[in-house]
Amino acid sequence: MRVLVAEDEHDLADLVALGLRRHAMAVDVVYDGLAASERLAVNDYDVVVLDRDLPGVHGDVLCAELVRSGARTRVLMLTAAASVPERVAGLSIGADDYLPKPFDYTELVARVQALGRRSQVPLPPTLERHGIVLDPHRLQVSRDGRFLRLSLKEYAVLEVLMRANGSVVSAETLLESAWDENADPFTTVVRVIISRLRAKLGDPPCIRTVPGAGYLL
Repeated sequence: MRVLVAEDEHDLADLVALGLRRHAMAVDVVYDGLAASERLAVNDYDVVVLDRDLPGVHGDVLCAELVRSGARTRVLMLTAAASVPERVAGLSIGADDYLPKPFDYTELVARVQALGRRSQVPLPPTLERHGIVLDPHRLQVSRDGRFLRLSLKEYAVLEVLMRANGSVVSAETLLESAWDENADPFTTVVRVIISRLRAKLGDPPCIRTVPGAGYLL
């Protein structure tokens, strides 16, 4: 899952991003509305955690623009205002969910995960293929009953491959889905993670390289 955190309180934004990354999400962070608008124009996010009172471009304007564009991106709006009328106003603009500050981080993570599931094609609670069972809720992976110890990045790449349901996934798509905007598109990070996954998944081999196209599970 790829997430944009748009929050002008730098420490809060960085803490939110850190918490989401610990759940295998690729997270970009911006601190004003103009930067958020620029990122949303060029990147395909599953969820945006959006401070309503952003400087530059107000969060309400960004939310309304997303709705008009027809983007699949889901909006979790944050605000210091906790009154019912404020929440109703935020939802009426087009936000998918609304969370007043201060909030519990476990609740924020759970809400982002729920919105991320809504932005994608509905899937079973667990993903299964070639004896591999991936549980998105517990971040657990097993193969033929054997639990695997994967890094968060390995887990994220495997989840993208499994969600593809037998279709070829390009290296570019993996990079966009499992890494944030700081990833260098000319590095070999995708190949390195694929190599590690193959080793941990064991035999029989289940990740195939399709020359010139990408990878197939």
